Amino acid sequence: MQRLNSKKAVVIGGSRGTGRAIVEALLQEGADVRVVARNPNSLAELVRQWPSVRTLQADMTDTATIETVFQESPDLVILAGGAMPPSQPVVDLDWETFSTNWNTDVKAAYLLTQYALKRPAKAGTLIVFLSSGAAIGGSPISGGYAGSKRMQMFLANYAQLASNRGGLGLRFLTLVPWRLMKDTGVGDVVVPKYAAFTGVSEDVFVAGMTQAQTKEDVADAVVAFANQWPTPDEGNVFVVSSDGLATESAMLKGAPFWAKR
Repeated sequence: MQRLNSKKAVVIGGSRGTGRAIVEALLQEGADVRVVARNPNSLAELVRQWPSVRTLQADMTDTATIETVFQESPDLVILAGGAMPPSQPVVDLDWETFSTNWNTDVKAAYLLTQYALKRPAKAGTLIVFLSSGAAIGGSPISGGYAGSKRMQMFLANYAQLASNRGGLGLRFLTLVPWRLMKDTGVGDVVVPKYAAFTGVSEDVFVAGMTQAQTKEDVADAVVAFANQWPTPDEGNVFVVSSDGLATESAMLKGAPFWAKR
């Protein structure tokens, strides 16, 4: 039985990688899905495989894009997109490069938060930010990436507090993939860089990423959230690994995101 029939979902950054896996999982569960992305070729390829999907070629950091996202009163909004993080030690970065993810990932999350709270979005809307395990363990060759993904967690917490105080009935969650994933834009670029940084082969580096999740694990977690929200007592930040879903506090004893194992 399809669990998300009649649900409207928007996936920002849903044309490739983990975002696309989320889109496919939502479609398989019967959701009406709109995908927002900048790359026309990847959007066209997505439509060829999934003719029912609706698309919007737009920049996620544009206020007009965020307004369009909420025009159809979606039940679920997922921010899965973001900029490619730099892959150099901080000493080698200028400020413009260091702050790349603050000006994209954080800005998009901020705009979504502001719009949802101020307009406001309809009661019952679920907004999910896709963060990173780097936000918990750090990422020393990714500039401001780890901090930007941590800020997404803070924004979800701040927004939930504001919604609760205003009686808006909105739910803000952050989903944190625990490890880098191959076959994603970020993973395919960053994994070789980290292998070189830690002085091991790519195979050894990947094998050392314990509890590594897949794109499909992340997508399944989004579907689970869309089907039934976690209770407020469980918090707003959840980590997905090969072991399933856990609260952030349950993962804090794990190894750093970037560590040589």
